[in-house]
Amino acid sequence: MTYKTLIMLACLGLVAGCNAARTARESAAAAIDEPAYRSYVEALSSDELEGRSMGGNGERKTVQYLEQQFLELGLQPVQGGSFRQQVPLVEIAADPKASYLDFQRSGRKLSLALGDDMVVGTRRVQPAVTVSASDVVFVGFGIVAPEYGWNDYAGLDMRGKTALILVNDPGFATGDPALFHGRTMTYYGRWTYKFEEAARQGAAAAIIVHETRPAAYPWQVVRNGWAGPQFYAESSDGNAGRCAIEGWITHERAADIMALAGQDLETLQQAARVRGFHPLPLDLKASAGVANTIRHARSANVAAILPGKDRPDEYVIYTAHWDHFGKLVALDGDNIFNGAQDNATGVAGILTIARGFRAMLSAPSRSVVFIATTAEEQGLIGSEYYAAHPLVPLEKTAAVINLDLLSPLGRARDIEVIGFGASELEDRLAAAAARQGRVLLPDANPEAGYFYRSDQLNMARKGVPSLFVRSGIDLIGKPPGTGKAMVQDYYANIYHKQVDEYQPTWDVSGSLEDLKLLFEVGAGVAQDGSWPNWYEGNEFRVTRDASAALRKAAP
Repeated sequence: MTYKTLIMLACLGLVAGCNAARTARESAAAAIDEPAYRSYVEALSSDELEGRSMGGNGERKTVQYLEQQFLELGLQPVQGGSFRQQVPLVEIAADPKASYLDFQRSGRKLSLALGDDMVVGTRRVQPAVTVSASDVVFVGFGIVAPEYGWNDYAGLDMRGKTALILVNDPGFATGDPALFHGRTMTYYGRWTYKFEEAARQGAAAAIIVHETRPAAYPWQVVRNGWAGPQFYAESSDGNAGRCAIEGWITHERAADIMALAGQDLETLQQAARVRGFHPLPLDLKASAGVANTIRHARSANVAAILPGKDRPDEYVIYTAHWDHFGKLVALDGDNIFNGAQDNATGVAGILTIARGFRAMLSAPSRSVVFIATTAEEQGLIGSEYYAAHPLVPLEKTAAVINLDLLSPLGRARDIEVIGFGASELEDRLAAAAARQGRVLLPDANPEAGYFYRSDQLNMARKGVPSLFVRSGIDLIGKPPGTGKAMVQDYYANIYHKQVDEYQPTWDVSGSLEDLKLLFEVGAGVAQDGSWPNWYEGNEFRVTRDASAALRKAAP
């Protein structure tokens, strides 16, 4: 037998082995079925779980439910004898009657109503926090980005002052692709960054001006998100480095505040979009305060593993956040935020995908980890804690696939990739989608910055290639534009509201196809031993390359 023949036979054997592995995965995908998925969604979004808030009966029941499902699926705790990774939190509950935000000029006072006009709070672990007669400064978008030649705080000492900040970033505001990433939001456009930067500048208070289009959600989402207790990660200094007061105001009231200062909001917004903008001190004083009840608590990420048979110390991770907004006693009528789509669907998704892995004839080569994270709605706290205290080495984690909000739209010809153009995982997704007769849809709302608003972000910051998708909108058998209209209706009328409830009439056929795609991508990485990377030029590639060096150096 010639050398050439041996090579040919070896290649044929490799192809046959790959085809057999793919066939086995496709067969296992049959276990990703509708009855199981629906049962998970219905249970996770039931009133019995009380909206899946942290720290009370809702969390206790949710975590117990997840542990039971992991056990029934034959999965193991990742480390030790518990599925729970304890996440230390501090709960700060502000007294609504003691929360205020006022603006004054020359004896004239404008007091804003909590909920209708503004929301305020503090991350400082203190029973009471106040800011009195603080000079107000309009700081545009509140961004310091040397790589873009942008500094909204240039030449100003912000210590003790109150920053008024626009939402999103200049690229979105102008649509100019030469500014930041144009219409695509950067991390500088996220509200979390704006509060962090204001604190770095020494501001006493940071107030963001809400506007629906650049924020990508209506005021009611802000109001609901800040109602009730707020959870934050524990810190050694009690968050003393944060601004004393953080908050939001409506665009309408911001216009009134500017008028009180003798300014026009629209004119200032236009000025803030131009490179070289300088912060504008306003002839205003701001006063704000909150009174808090503080409770130290622990919540839990719930993590399970299917050990790999050949390379058990290498990993593929599926994540979905289990938390939502719980039950607000102060509301009349339906006061449970069930969070059926956000994110009972995602947690149901990782449980259903786990069924697919368990149906494989043998375990994949790499270990597969399933993590239901906590406190995502409070600022990605659970995933942030995991990334800082990983249960498995991040340099040996080949991929993270995050599930957050599977829309029940029906079958689609496409699937939306959030943060499109990021990593080689998209190549695998495209190949799997093609076998379903589907194509990848670039992020339909890049201005919303959804990639920076879900749990895969914290893994990406550590360099781990991450994939985050949303349901496609080019729906089969429905008029053009139907999918887009359904998504718009969800965000306008259902998202983060009490009406986000499970409906037996949902068409989940598209969700099941999405789950099979994500199963196929993860199973492929778990089986073939490759190390996907970020595309060249991605901001996370350098970190991944450094972790690859650590991986190669490990014994």
